[in-house]
Amino acid sequence: MQLSELKERVNSQKWFHRIDLGQGVITPGKDDSPRKLAHVDMPADLTGWTVIDVGAFDGFFSFEAERRGATRVLATDHFIWRNGRWTKRGFDLAHEALESRVESRDIPVEQLSPETVGTFDLVLFLGVLYHAEDPLRYLRLMRAICRRQLIVETHVDALDYPRPAMVFYRGTTLNNDPTNFWGPNPSAVVEMLKEVGFARIDVRPCTWPGRLVVHAFVE
Repeated sequence: MQLSELKERVNSQKWFHRIDLGQGVITPGKDDSPRKLAHVDMPADLTGWTVIDVGAFDGFFSFEAERRGATRVLATDHFIWRNGRWTKRGFDLAHEALESRVESRDIPVEQLSPETVGTFDLVLFLGVLYHAEDPLRYLRLMRAICRRQLIVETHVDALDYPRPAMVFYRGTTLNNDPTNFWGPNPSAVVEMLKEVGFARIDVRPCTWPGRLVVHAFVE
């Protein structure tokens, strides 16, 4: 794609992620995606791994997994790609500009299963859990499609409460967003992951206030 065309198409599109498309062009997303990448601590070498990015949005983490050598990457989303405010156009443009082999599928989280999408070595579940009306169900679905490692990144709350707990956000209580439902504390995230069958849980050091990263392992 010619640089002039790329710039024109990028500037005509609304972005969430900041993706380096080459030729000096970085998408102007409001999300500090490079900082978040360091925060989630994705394995540096994914050679031979299969990866699913649940809630992929513009695809920053999908394309990064591909760059790190993953054999197959599947980007999934539904709410963002179909909700009217955002679309899949950003993902599609980045995919074209990067000449990516990342696969994509418009599918709700509730429909993810080994039968619908298969199983993956690495499941990326970033910025999704607190949007779930039923977070435990969502984590069960992640366990079903995970055969090696899950990375969860989420908003957290009730940090001073000594037991597993979640804060419920009615209406637009959290960040004026009606899709934000729950603020679990770290203990709740860990215990839910154990409940759904993960054998080992690694809570990463907090590098982003109010956020949590947990790596969960099948074995």
